[in-house]
Amino acid sequence: MAMGFAAFGGWSLLLPVVPLAVSEAGGSEALAGAVTAVFMAATVATQLVTPRLLHVWGYRLVLAVGCLLLGLPALALLASTAAPVALGVSVVRGVGFGLLTVAGSALVAELAPRELLGRATGAQGIAIATGQMIALPVGLALFGRGHANTVYVLGAAVPMLAVVAIAALPRIRHAAAEDGSRRRLPLSVLLVPCLAMLAVAAAYGGVTSLLPIAVAGRAAVAGVALSVASAAILVGRYAAGLLVDRIGVGRIMVPALACAASGAVLFAVTVAGGGNAVLLMAAAILFGGGFGAVQNESLVTLFRSAGPTRLGAASAAWNVSFDAGTGVGALALGAVAGLAGHAAVYTVGAVAIALVIPVALLAPGARRPADRVEA
Repeated sequence: MAMGFAAFGGWSLLLPVVPLAVSEAGGSEALAGAVTAVFMAATVATQLVTPRLLHVWGYRLVLAVGCLLLGLPALALLASTAAPVALGVSVVRGVGFGLLTVAGSALVAELAPRELLGRATGAQGIAIATGQMIALPVGLALFGRGHANTVYVLGAAVPMLAVVAIAALPRIRHAAAEDGSRRRLPLSVLLVPCLAMLAVAAAYGGVTSLLPIAVAGRAAVAGVALSVASAAILVGRYAAGLLVDRIGVGRIMVPALACAASGAVLFAVTVAGGGNAVLLMAAAILFGGGFGAVQNESLVTLFRSAGPTRLGAASAAWNVSFDAGTGVGALALGAVAGLAGHAAVYTVGAVAIALVIPVALLAPGARRPADRVEA
């Protein structure tokens, strides 16, 4: 938990600051956006190979290298925020972030007793989100007051605190792989959890990127709604973890998707009607709670389906779905906004989520207990 708090806090300190610094240094909006784009591209590419690295290097080394690559390159920004430097730093930091996200999620499944896995993944989500909720405004506030170098130093130093936590982790031995058990997870296991994460994360990308623009002139209200959504995600994720531990996997996904879709519909209605504050908050609670529940249900489903020798592969599938869905959703729904208006953004998001519900209900094996799914 300490490791996740520090690592994601260090990431969040620079997340909005580096594009802003590039813009203020004379870069175009496209270049500022490219800083985040190359970071996420490097993250997803690294996530695909991290399961293999976990088997070769082990958790502590992968996590430590991830923290070093995420933090130390930020010091280069002390010298320059010119485009080549900022883009290069973003690529290297993206590699570190990719290592951390996959190894950090899989680590929880390695350490937590099976009967507490839902609550453990929920607690991890709370630790990570708390780090983000503190670091995001702190980084922007320091930068806005002319303390850019302080932000860069903190962005390098805070992930080093995670290295201290990593040093205290137990040495974890992987379960012996048998009969090709390191193969990729089968489609029957991946289909529902990954499709659900892609759909809801894509809608989330539209919410976070476009809501302040959609309710133009009410940026403060939009900011509060996004904060409410973040809190609802935490509550939904941990509550889903409690339920998963008590009633098993496979029973929460459909209600969670329905909740997230309802929130997206309410966002569409509210934006079309001018952005009523009460309705925005209600939409944020519905969507955030559903998204948090989908996160936990999908992650625990993948872990229990993967078995002890493929936790890294399960974590990679989940993280790629989350990050790729968020990035693609922000881009695609931005195009929808330009063509059909902002209310259409949330309508499309709601439809995409709703289309996953029949898949979750009808896919072969989707509602069986995941620990009995066989590769």
